[in-house]
Amino acid sequence: MASAAVTEQASPAAVLPRLYLIRFVFAAAWAVLLLVAGSDLTAGTKVLLFLYPAFDVAAAVVDARSARAGGPVKGLYANMAISTLAAVGVAVASASGTADVLRIWGAWAVVSGLVQLLVGVARRPMGGQWAMIASGGISVLAGASFIHSASQADPSLNALAGYAALGGVFFLVSAIRLHRSTRTS
Repeated sequence: MASAAVTEQASPAAVLPRLYLIRFVFAAAWAVLLLVAGSDLTAGTKVLLFLYPAFDVAAAVVDARSARAGGPVKGLYANMAISTLAAVGVAVASASGTADVLRIWGAWAVVSGLVQLLVGVARRPMGGQWAMIASGGISVLAGASFIHSASQADPSLNALAGYAALGGVFFLVSAIRLHRSTRTS
């Protein structure tokens, strides 16, 4: 409980570097686990596919708590709703097959990418957000490619690992830049 109270009182500039670092580690580990699990929709792969958007919800909750003082909270709440729908959608779609998973994941990547881009633009004065803005734009493009790849003869989940890894790198870059900007201010 004490950590939740601290998180609610902390400013985004204090919380975001650590949150972004955690998101980097999670994304990198998730990408490796997905590649190891392979492209078949095994029980383990289905759990991994559900966990990624579910983790995004949890991260957005922490982010929103720190941003209440005047940050882009509406965008973070939208991200929570979108990622919750994606987690449920991916869980349901994984029973149907890889193509349906890619369609749901792609739609989530497009919409959440737009939200990430808008939140990054709103946070530009804080510094360290250019990577989040770029990541949001790339997410939109990647999502469209996932939707397109779902219509291919043999759709694969492997591109999701690259998507997660690249997103993680953007979080790492933002964490470093935010950390540096808070140390110099």
